[in-house]
Amino acid sequence: MTATLAPTRIEHDLIGDRAVPAQAYWGVHTLRAVENFPITGQTVACAPDLINALAAIKWAAAEANRDLGLLDPARAEAIIAACREIREGTLHDQFVVDLIQGGAGTSTNMNANEVIANRALEILGHARGDYRHLHPNEHVNMGQSTNDVYPTALKLAAWTGLHRLAAAMAVLRGAFAEKAAEFADVLKMGRTQLQDAVPMTLGQEFGTYAVMLSEDEARLTEAAALICEINLGATAIGTGITAHPLYAAKVREALSRITGIPLITAPDLIEATQDCGAFVQLSGVLKRIAVKLSKTCNDLRLLSSGPRAGFNEINLPAMQAGSSIMPGKVNPVIPEVVNQVAYEVIGNDVTITMAAEAGQLQLNAFEPVIFYSLYRSVAHLTAACLTLEKNCIRGITANRDRLRDMVEQSIGLVTALNPYIGYQNATAVAQEALRSGRGVVEIVLERGLMARDQLEAVMRPEILARPHERLGMEPQA
Repeated sequence: MTATLAPTRIEHDLIGDRAVPAQAYWGVHTLRAVENFPITGQTVACAPDLINALAAIKWAAAEANRDLGLLDPARAEAIIAACREIREGTLHDQFVVDLIQGGAGTSTNMNANEVIANRALEILGHARGDYRHLHPNEHVNMGQSTNDVYPTALKLAAWTGLHRLAAAMAVLRGAFAEKAAEFADVLKMGRTQLQDAVPMTLGQEFGTYAVMLSEDEARLTEAAALICEINLGATAIGTGITAHPLYAAKVREALSRITGIPLITAPDLIEATQDCGAFVQLSGVLKRIAVKLSKTCNDLRLLSSGPRAGFNEINLPAMQAGSSIMPGKVNPVIPEVVNQVAYEVIGNDVTITMAAEAGQLQLNAFEPVIFYSLYRSVAHLTAACLTLEKNCIRGITANRDRLRDMVEQSIGLVTALNPYIGYQNATAVAQEALRSGRGVVEIVLERGLMARDQLEAVMRPEILARPHERLGMEPQA
């Protein structure tokens, strides 16, 4: 039985002729890239922000070239219509090139050119692949090079992802802030180097996590401002060869309007075409966020450890059975997954650093792996923040009695009582507590160093956990 062959069309490039599936919107350049780069299994279709950015650039370029009299209105309108459809979500499955590729992103740019050209041809009433009427390079890529299109697209895609991340961080910060308010009256022992230090409140502890996130949101906003500078109009190396003298300004204006992003054209396009510093800066901020999120999750795991043989200060919501062999065991799986995302982001930062450093002369050929690493870092941090907020922070409860007992039993309490019982008495109480294993409160009362009502007045959160004027009690002799 003879197999029926799928219909094809013949396309030509500098290497020769190739049969391309007749129904494909991509063409010969994309076909070769698919064959050349079977690396991650993740195609450009997996990064819709990048596809939308590419479509916005091609749309803006068509407008600019039309207004400059370089592209006839019919072709320009067909290209714009195709780009508008892509930004609305169609044809994303036609972006089939692997995200990691050689060629400094040329394959991704050509994939976009071919998809847009073939859809524009249909709009004009022509068959796909009939490039006599509208050509991927001559018309869709007019006045452009991969070397200004691709880095600009990366920045547009990053901008979109960063705003999603900032929103997710704000949600998580809000959850920590709510827990800080809920736990404002819960006394506990603070610790330094995992040793008892001085009393604080659980609310203060959770409030710190909210402040940490707030600081990183500000740093993220600063980094986002850096990626608003683009090199569109630079063409191959920044000299602007093949582009109209007014093209850079016109295409930037159109692109800002289409995307809503306050873009500026780099003052030195040659420098901007070879420099990946903005991506390094952004990755450093993502690493900072990851490090602090991971530290927070380390704390949550430690504070909830036990429940009988650990700190057992807080309870994380039980999300799943923790063991295939130990009945009743529940693990801190949500903080654990956030830890792992943090480790990935830190590793991605190393990749981005090395790729940026490896750029040579007028171009960095390794921007595909820079984008791949950045995009994963942003996407995974966004998901991690939302997962931590929804599946962990909202459900945390405090073991109030245990926390109070630990304050009363801790040797560190004598530091807070020192102004009221005197340094020598405080030292003696600490020594007795260490020797006997008894609590500080018990020993202070037994020795008559403070009356119970006086001690209870001092043991309030607003006294133990904040600067305050000394209560009207003289130190004991």
